[in-house]
Amino acid sequence: MFRQAALRACPTWLENKLTSIYFRAKSISSNGFRGSHSLSTTVDHSNMKVQILPALQDNYMYLIIDEATQEAAVVDPVDPETVAAAVQQNNVKLTKVLTTHHHWDHAGGNAKLLKSFNDLTIYGGDDRIEAINHKITHNDTFNIGNLSVKCLATPCHTRGHICYYVTGEEHPPSVFTGDTLFAGGCGRFFEGTADQMYKALIEILGSLPEETKVYCGHEYTANNLKFGLHVEPENKAIQQKLDWSHEQRANNLPTVPSTIKDEKLTNPFMRVHEPTVMKHAQQNDPIQTMSYLRREKDNFKA
Repeated sequence: MFRQAALRACPTWLENKLTSIYFRAKSISSNGFRGSHSLSTTVDHSNMKVQILPALQDNYMYLIIDEATQEAAVVDPVDPETVAAAVQQNNVKLTKVLTTHHHWDHAGGNAKLLKSFNDLTIYGGDDRIEAINHKITHNDTFNIGNLSVKCLATPCHTRGHICYYVTGEEHPPSVFTGDTLFAGGCGRFFEGTADQMYKALIEILGSLPEETKVYCGHEYTANNLKFGLHVEPENKAIQQKLDWSHEQRANNLPTVPSTIKDEKLTNPFMRVHEPTVMKHAQQNDPIQTMSYLRREKDNFKA
């Protein structure tokens, strides 16, 4: 916690430098020289394709491809070399970068990509984002080819955090949630409050169609679900998903995407209205329950 407080007190350039060193060192110590924590996989959505690109110790970047126009965007490109290779492999035109927040492990590749690709638009909701050239706010919209993107402001983990809700004509929607919503969990409240995370998870993301695919920023699923079982030991949906996540990880496969429906069944932070979760937190108010869960999770040892 002291390290986190010290980083928050740093100027943005120094924070980025220090976090760059920290995340690169952690990635090498965790992954050796494999350079990846998971195999890259592709999810087909009829007229949209999402290539999951692992990075660092446990980050995920995403290449979103509109099949009709072969236009592409990338979410949180911390590893620009991997992104460039995926763009070339898929033979697509990269036109946009969708940055969820300013932390280096999500935005650290923006500047290099901007130099490598012509006319690249870098979206984000925070002036601290590296190389940002198109600032967005809640409910702003734009397109990736024929795909529609809606920006959802979800401040808490950082005050400028944006989730990207992507829709097309022939497939279920998808949402790219960065460090706001994880499979089975949520991000730390670095720059916000339980009230803000409640609004982000319950009122904004929780109101999306239940079939919406959830692409989050990190591979934290197994540990998150272990905490979920600690909160709700009798929740069979959590146990089943934890068993599945162990199988995925044993095969070096991602546990993303999830769905909004799945998160409502297995994620304690999206279940703060449930009597079992409130009882665990010894609270009668869902926002106070949210606050309790986050404090407990911050110190939880899986």
